[in-house]
Amino acid sequence: MELGEQSSTELYENVTCPFCGILCDDLRIERTGDQLKVLNKNCGQSAAGFERVLPPAKPQVDGRDVSLEEAVKAAAGLIKKAQLPLYGGLGTDVDGIRAVLSLADRTGGVVDHALSEAQFRNFNVLQRSGWIMSTLTEARNRADLFVIVGTNVHKLHARFFERVVCPPSSMFEDPPAKRTVVFIGEGLDTSAAVGSRIADVVNLPCKQSQVTEVLLALRARINGMAVSPSEPEAPAKRTGILSTLLPHLRGTSAPPPEIAGIKLSEIDALAERCKNARYGVMVWAPPGLNFMHADLAVQAISDMVRDLNVTTRFAGLSLGGNEGAVTAAAVSGWQTGYPSRVSFASGAPDYDSYRFSIGRMLAANEGDLLVWIASISPTLVPPETRLPKIVLATPGFRSSQQPAVFIPVGTPGIDHAGLLVRCDNVVSLPLKNLGRSRLPRVADVLAAIQSAL
Repeated sequence: MELGEQSSTELYENVTCPFCGILCDDLRIERTGDQLKVLNKNCGQSAAGFERVLPPAKPQVDGRDVSLEEAVKAAAGLIKKAQLPLYGGLGTDVDGIRAVLSLADRTGGVVDHALSEAQFRNFNVLQRSGWIMSTLTEARNRADLFVIVGTNVHKLHARFFERVVCPPSSMFEDPPAKRTVVFIGEGLDTSAAVGSRIADVVNLPCKQSQVTEVLLALRARINGMAVSPSEPEAPAKRTGILSTLLPHLRGTSAPPPEIAGIKLSEIDALAERCKNARYGVMVWAPPGLNFMHADLAVQAISDMVRDLNVTTRFAGLSLGGNEGAVTAAAVSGWQTGYPSRVSFASGAPDYDSYRFSIGRMLAANEGDLLVWIASISPTLVPPETRLPKIVLATPGFRSSQQPAVFIPVGTPGIDHAGLLVRCDNVVSLPLKNLGRSRLPRVADVLAAIQSAL
């Protein structure tokens, strides 16, 4: 690995951070030699990412140090022999994903991002019924009500509250109106909902697995429906969350005093807040909704937002998108028409959210080669598999199984310029080359491998 040789200090302004799907673009980074320092340390995730010291790393074949050219040749040989290569991880930028799709198309492979299981909680709803969504900028400047659904946003995206929920100014109002923040779910960090913009902070704690029940009850109350009592004495009759929450148009049953441990009066109060909001936003991150049938929670949000738009203005806002997950889905959508889990084995893009899940395929011993890409964070490691692996990763990557071929690559936004798509899917932001190292781009390595086939 060749690191930057400069010893003088250089300052970079308005740097975009690649380590979170929000892509904060106001960082000030100081570089001295090959060491970086974040000067505005509002986020531990960005500081850890930029300031991580790169360990020495060289291309390897079967654990033996080789030249980059030898590693590329060895990778091409493995891919050429494979009948069904699996292209996973996909922690890279726009050009990297384009190169993955090109190579998969050439070799009849399957493409799937490591974090797509969470993403499909969104995709399933979007494909079934569509939705009404906001953007980070719209929410920052227009919202007077934020409802945080089942997601520890402050942990996943440390600056979301600072930049979107609690900024002291607004594009359209001076002074800006105050806003209410509601948290649905237990154990959520509410500490960042502070400042001059915040009027009320409301906490409706419930178990994560019961978030959908609360959302369904909220939708029923927004639509003026009664909610039937639960049936704890007859668990054998239960068919799921709908057995405890049934919209009751005739209103002949007395409503239960609580839903998932939350007083019905509190749910009613939130329903009134939603109906009276000028611009309400329901916020969640797919990785935060980590429970069985979590796509039903996203469906409930989408349906409720649509209902509210009959009389007011309301929208959803999905976060997440770390490790380039949103970028991978966006580029795949542009080029194939499908967000992820695409197979080129038939000679044309073929989509199936179940069959082409690489996690499922590896567990079922399907495929005969795994090509894993993790250029953003060293923690994006593949599941254990019997398949030989080609790994393109940032130095410091550790896996319990030695890859057949390992090629160290640069991190977009640090070691080379690039583009990433923001979590709200409306803009791609430029990443700067901070000159930390001369490690190659994922896109260039994959192009070299494709040329060597």
